[in-house]
Amino acid sequence: MGVDDVELRRLVPRVIGALVRRGADFATAEDAVQEALIRAVPAWERQRPSDPEGWLITVAWRAFIDMARSDAARRGREDRMGATLPTTAAPAPGTDDTLHLYFLCAHPALTPSSAVALTLRAVGGLTTRQIAQAYLVPEATMAQRISRAKRTVGRAGLDRPGEAGTVMRVLYLVFNEGYSGDVDLAAEAIRLARQLSELLDDPEVHGLLALMLLHHARRASRTRPDRAIVPLAEQDRSRWDTGLIAQGVAILQAALGRDRLGEYQAQAAIAALHADAERFEDTDWVQIVEWYDELLRFADTPITRLNRAVAVGEADGAPAGLAALAAIDPATPRWEAAAAFLHERSGDLAAAAGFYASAARNAPNQAERDHQSRQAARLNQQLKSGGDARG
Repeated sequence: MGVDDVELRRLVPRVIGALVRRGADFATAEDAVQEALIRAVPAWERQRPSDPEGWLITVAWRAFIDMARSDAARRGREDRMGATLPTTAAPAPGTDDTLHLYFLCAHPALTPSSAVALTLRAVGGLTTRQIAQAYLVPEATMAQRISRAKRTVGRAGLDRPGEAGTVMRVLYLVFNEGYSGDVDLAAEAIRLARQLSELLDDPEVHGLLALMLLHHARRASRTRPDRAIVPLAEQDRSRWDTGLIAQGVAILQAALGRDRLGEYQAQAAIAALHADAERFEDTDWVQIVEWYDELLRFADTPITRLNRAVAVGEADGAPAGLAALAAIDPATPRWEAAAAFLHERSGDLAAAAGFYASAARNAPNQAERDHQSRQAARLNQQLKSGGDARG
């Protein structure tokens, strides 16, 4: 039996955590584990070890020692770390190494985008190329971003793990990376969010978990076998996971009952309203707009206002949605897609087709690019065949 990529990815955070607890600095530990993974491929093809995790820890620790010895500038590492790491690197009660590493990757000295990239590399076990493809940037650019993040953490030290709020944001961004289909980490993010909700009795943490569960419940219906996107209005709701929806709603209701509303609870409430509708036509768009107004109190961002504009278009008609959209910077991601949708709803098919084509050119991933291109082609075909420009 050879190398199982899924198993290796699962073991990565455990092995990094083991090295960190032994005294390795985070950046060098991650490099040492990657070296161990490279050695594991040919070695395990010849003979699979009886204890894969122990094998990786042993090989990674030897690699770390070699790296430490070859770097004269780090001669004092063991003395310095001996005074700080036994308490700061030990996982908190009720957590595993993976969640502990999320706290380290969510270091307050890092930007959210750098924290996510570092998390995907160190904790998710993804290659730099895979992360670069997910973010649609050159591999060299992503390599530099990750290297800078590791150097930042190395300079700042491991005595300042990220705050829970930063960890929550990184967890949700990683969840969305998995939810998009580019990187399959959604289930792992949910597992860690459950751990975090057990560790911290905070309604916002519970709101984050509820939000993930409610989104994840729709995953099976979001794409076709060829990975083509299925819009919400066309999804087969019989494929939604009612068990996850029930869990998410129950967790959300308990959180809202504590009267400490926050960003994730508001987003979860919007997701719950979508999940509650038996048909797309039954969606309570008026309540959804009201929840977006609540969300703006905590996250007044162009993306929030963009999503609200679409909801306004459903609740009050396309002209109202377009009026709300006009107040948002057109450079906002997916602005063209929202404009296309609302112009089509208003009956202006020519304008909608143009916006769909523009949305395709600026799409963040191939699946969305293909979807917007198909939408543009559909409307252009209608216009070519003499479709009424007023719908």
